[in-house]
Amino acid sequence: MPRRAMKDLGFQACCLRCDAKDIAGTERCRSCISHHKKVRDQIAKAPPSDELFQFARDLLAMAASPNRYDHDEVHGPALREQQILANSLTESKPLPTSEDIESVFAKQAKRDKSSVIQTVGNQNPWKDQLPPEEVLEYMASTLGVEEIDHGSRTVPSRPIAAVDRSDRLGEDRKMVDKIEAGKASSEAPESLKEVIEAETIAQRELARKEWENAQSGVSELLDDDLDL
Repeated sequence: MPRRAMKDLGFQACCLRCDAKDIAGTERCRSCISHHKKVRDQIAKAPPSDELFQFARDLLAMAASPNRYDHDEVHGPALREQQILANSLTESKPLPTSEDIESVFAKQAKRDKSSVIQTVGNQNPWKDQLPPEEVLEYMASTLGVEEIDHGSRTVPSRPIAAVDRSDRLGEDRKMVDKIEAGKASSEAPESLKEVIEAETIAQRELARKEWENAQSGVSELLDDDLDL
């Protein structure tokens, strides 16, 4: 079984393929945990622009969440094998019987389905008909007319120069990247969140760069056609 510390570090794949006896707390387990903790810390502290550590972050993200990346053309088979190994160690749960299903439906039928809003509304004496005329007149007399002063238009004392907004992207890309990175790392162990977030941001930045290069190439082709 994968050790808890190794799962938190994202290296449970090592435990699944380990040939040592399944005894927790052995010297071999402690040695692996200590070594892989140093590796994880070194990857997390590495600059995002380093290509070697970018590759290491990719592999660590795949090993930590194989179900997210098992469609990968290169690493997919190994990631699917890792999930098969993990599933073989879990206890199989028996399928629910017809009696279990009937019991669930019976419990749901006995639940009180009334809402607080409906209960309060039913206490209203005028829920089925309008109040008497004198009550309506009294309610109308208590409503005052509120005068709202919208003010006047501000006239600037000097001309205001127009703002050039041609280079604005319409969104804060860094903020969007950070939000998407937070989503991607939400299910990861606490010790891996920083690595997963950095990997997600780097992938999004790389995808944008490739898209911009593709757009530039298309524009150049169109310009060449116009010149002809």
